[in-house]
Amino acid sequence: MKAVAYRKSLPAEDAQSLLDVELPVPQATGRDLLVKVAAISVNPVDAKVRQRVDPNGTDNVLGWDVAGTVVAVGPEVRRFKAGDAVWYAGDRNRPGGNSEFHLVDERLVGRKPSTLTDAEAAAMPLTTITAWELMFDRLGIPRGTSGRPATLLVVGAAGGVGSMAVQLARRLTGLTVIGTASRPETREWVQAMGAHHVVDHAKPLDAEVLAVAPEGVDYVLSLTKTEQHFATFPALMKPQGAIGLIDDPAEPIDVRLLKVKSIALHWESMFTRSAFHTDDMGEQGHLLDEVANLVDAGVIRSTVRENFGLINAANLRRAHQLVESGTSIGKVVLEGF
Repeated sequence: MKAVAYRKSLPAEDAQSLLDVELPVPQATGRDLLVKVAAISVNPVDAKVRQRVDPNGTDNVLGWDVAGTVVAVGPEVRRFKAGDAVWYAGDRNRPGGNSEFHLVDERLVGRKPSTLTDAEAAAMPLTTITAWELMFDRLGIPRGTSGRPATLLVVGAAGGVGSMAVQLARRLTGLTVIGTASRPETREWVQAMGAHHVVDHAKPLDAEVLAVAPEGVDYVLSLTKTEQHFATFPALMKPQGAIGLIDDPAEPIDVRLLKVKSIALHWESMFTRSAFHTDDMGEQGHLLDEVANLVDAGVIRSTVRENFGLINAANLRRAHQLVESGTSIGKVVLEGF
């Protein structure tokens, strides 16, 4: 089968950083589905693994967003059958989905929304799971509109996770949603995702936020460049609030700043459940099924922004460069081999 892999950690601009390769088609066993991959998207984790994990000359396949069709199932599979259209993010400890065929545990898989194309669907799983788990599982934000009034700040709201967090918060909760963006095109995107207010994270963030939420915010989702903004969070937050992180701060953050207001700090990695085969690992599949229903009902929309064409090394190198630039809006997808 065709696949795109890397054999050594190189800059994305290097022609050898990602390579077109031929690999054997894997076989489904246990609870695995064998999926014919139709479309994929690129996330920051792809670039981070390529940069930091040396495969010592072996073919390491990246890619943790897939839309495709089940072509075979392992003997223990119960939820899916050949011919089912599916979407998922998968497991970072297994080969990724940048290949014609891909194995994935059925517990991590949901039905693909019937109203989306493969490319539109591939843009969503990893970022949706991350935003959902961060908000509802880690921070315990209540769903529904009947709770007490509260405010959410999404730092980096034009990115993949931010785009989904803004939508989920606006559509599924009663929160007032403040997103951050620093360019006209990113401000427009965040507003289109549903934010009530958009502030500029290139300016002092506490002043920007308090101008629209004078009493401060209850929750902060810090999705990018946490080290630049962390010291401002206590000033712009209410007492007993909560912060959720997903990035890897480039510098140490001083959590002691949170004590005086009893602010809680949570970290989210959507690969935790699959990495440790937690008892609730199947929640990711159920989550994706629920989101598929929301998409088909017109409540949530795809965050695809750019389609770079066929799934091959040249196009994936372009996608990695865009993601690494920190200027991407929404998601970039690739489709077909």
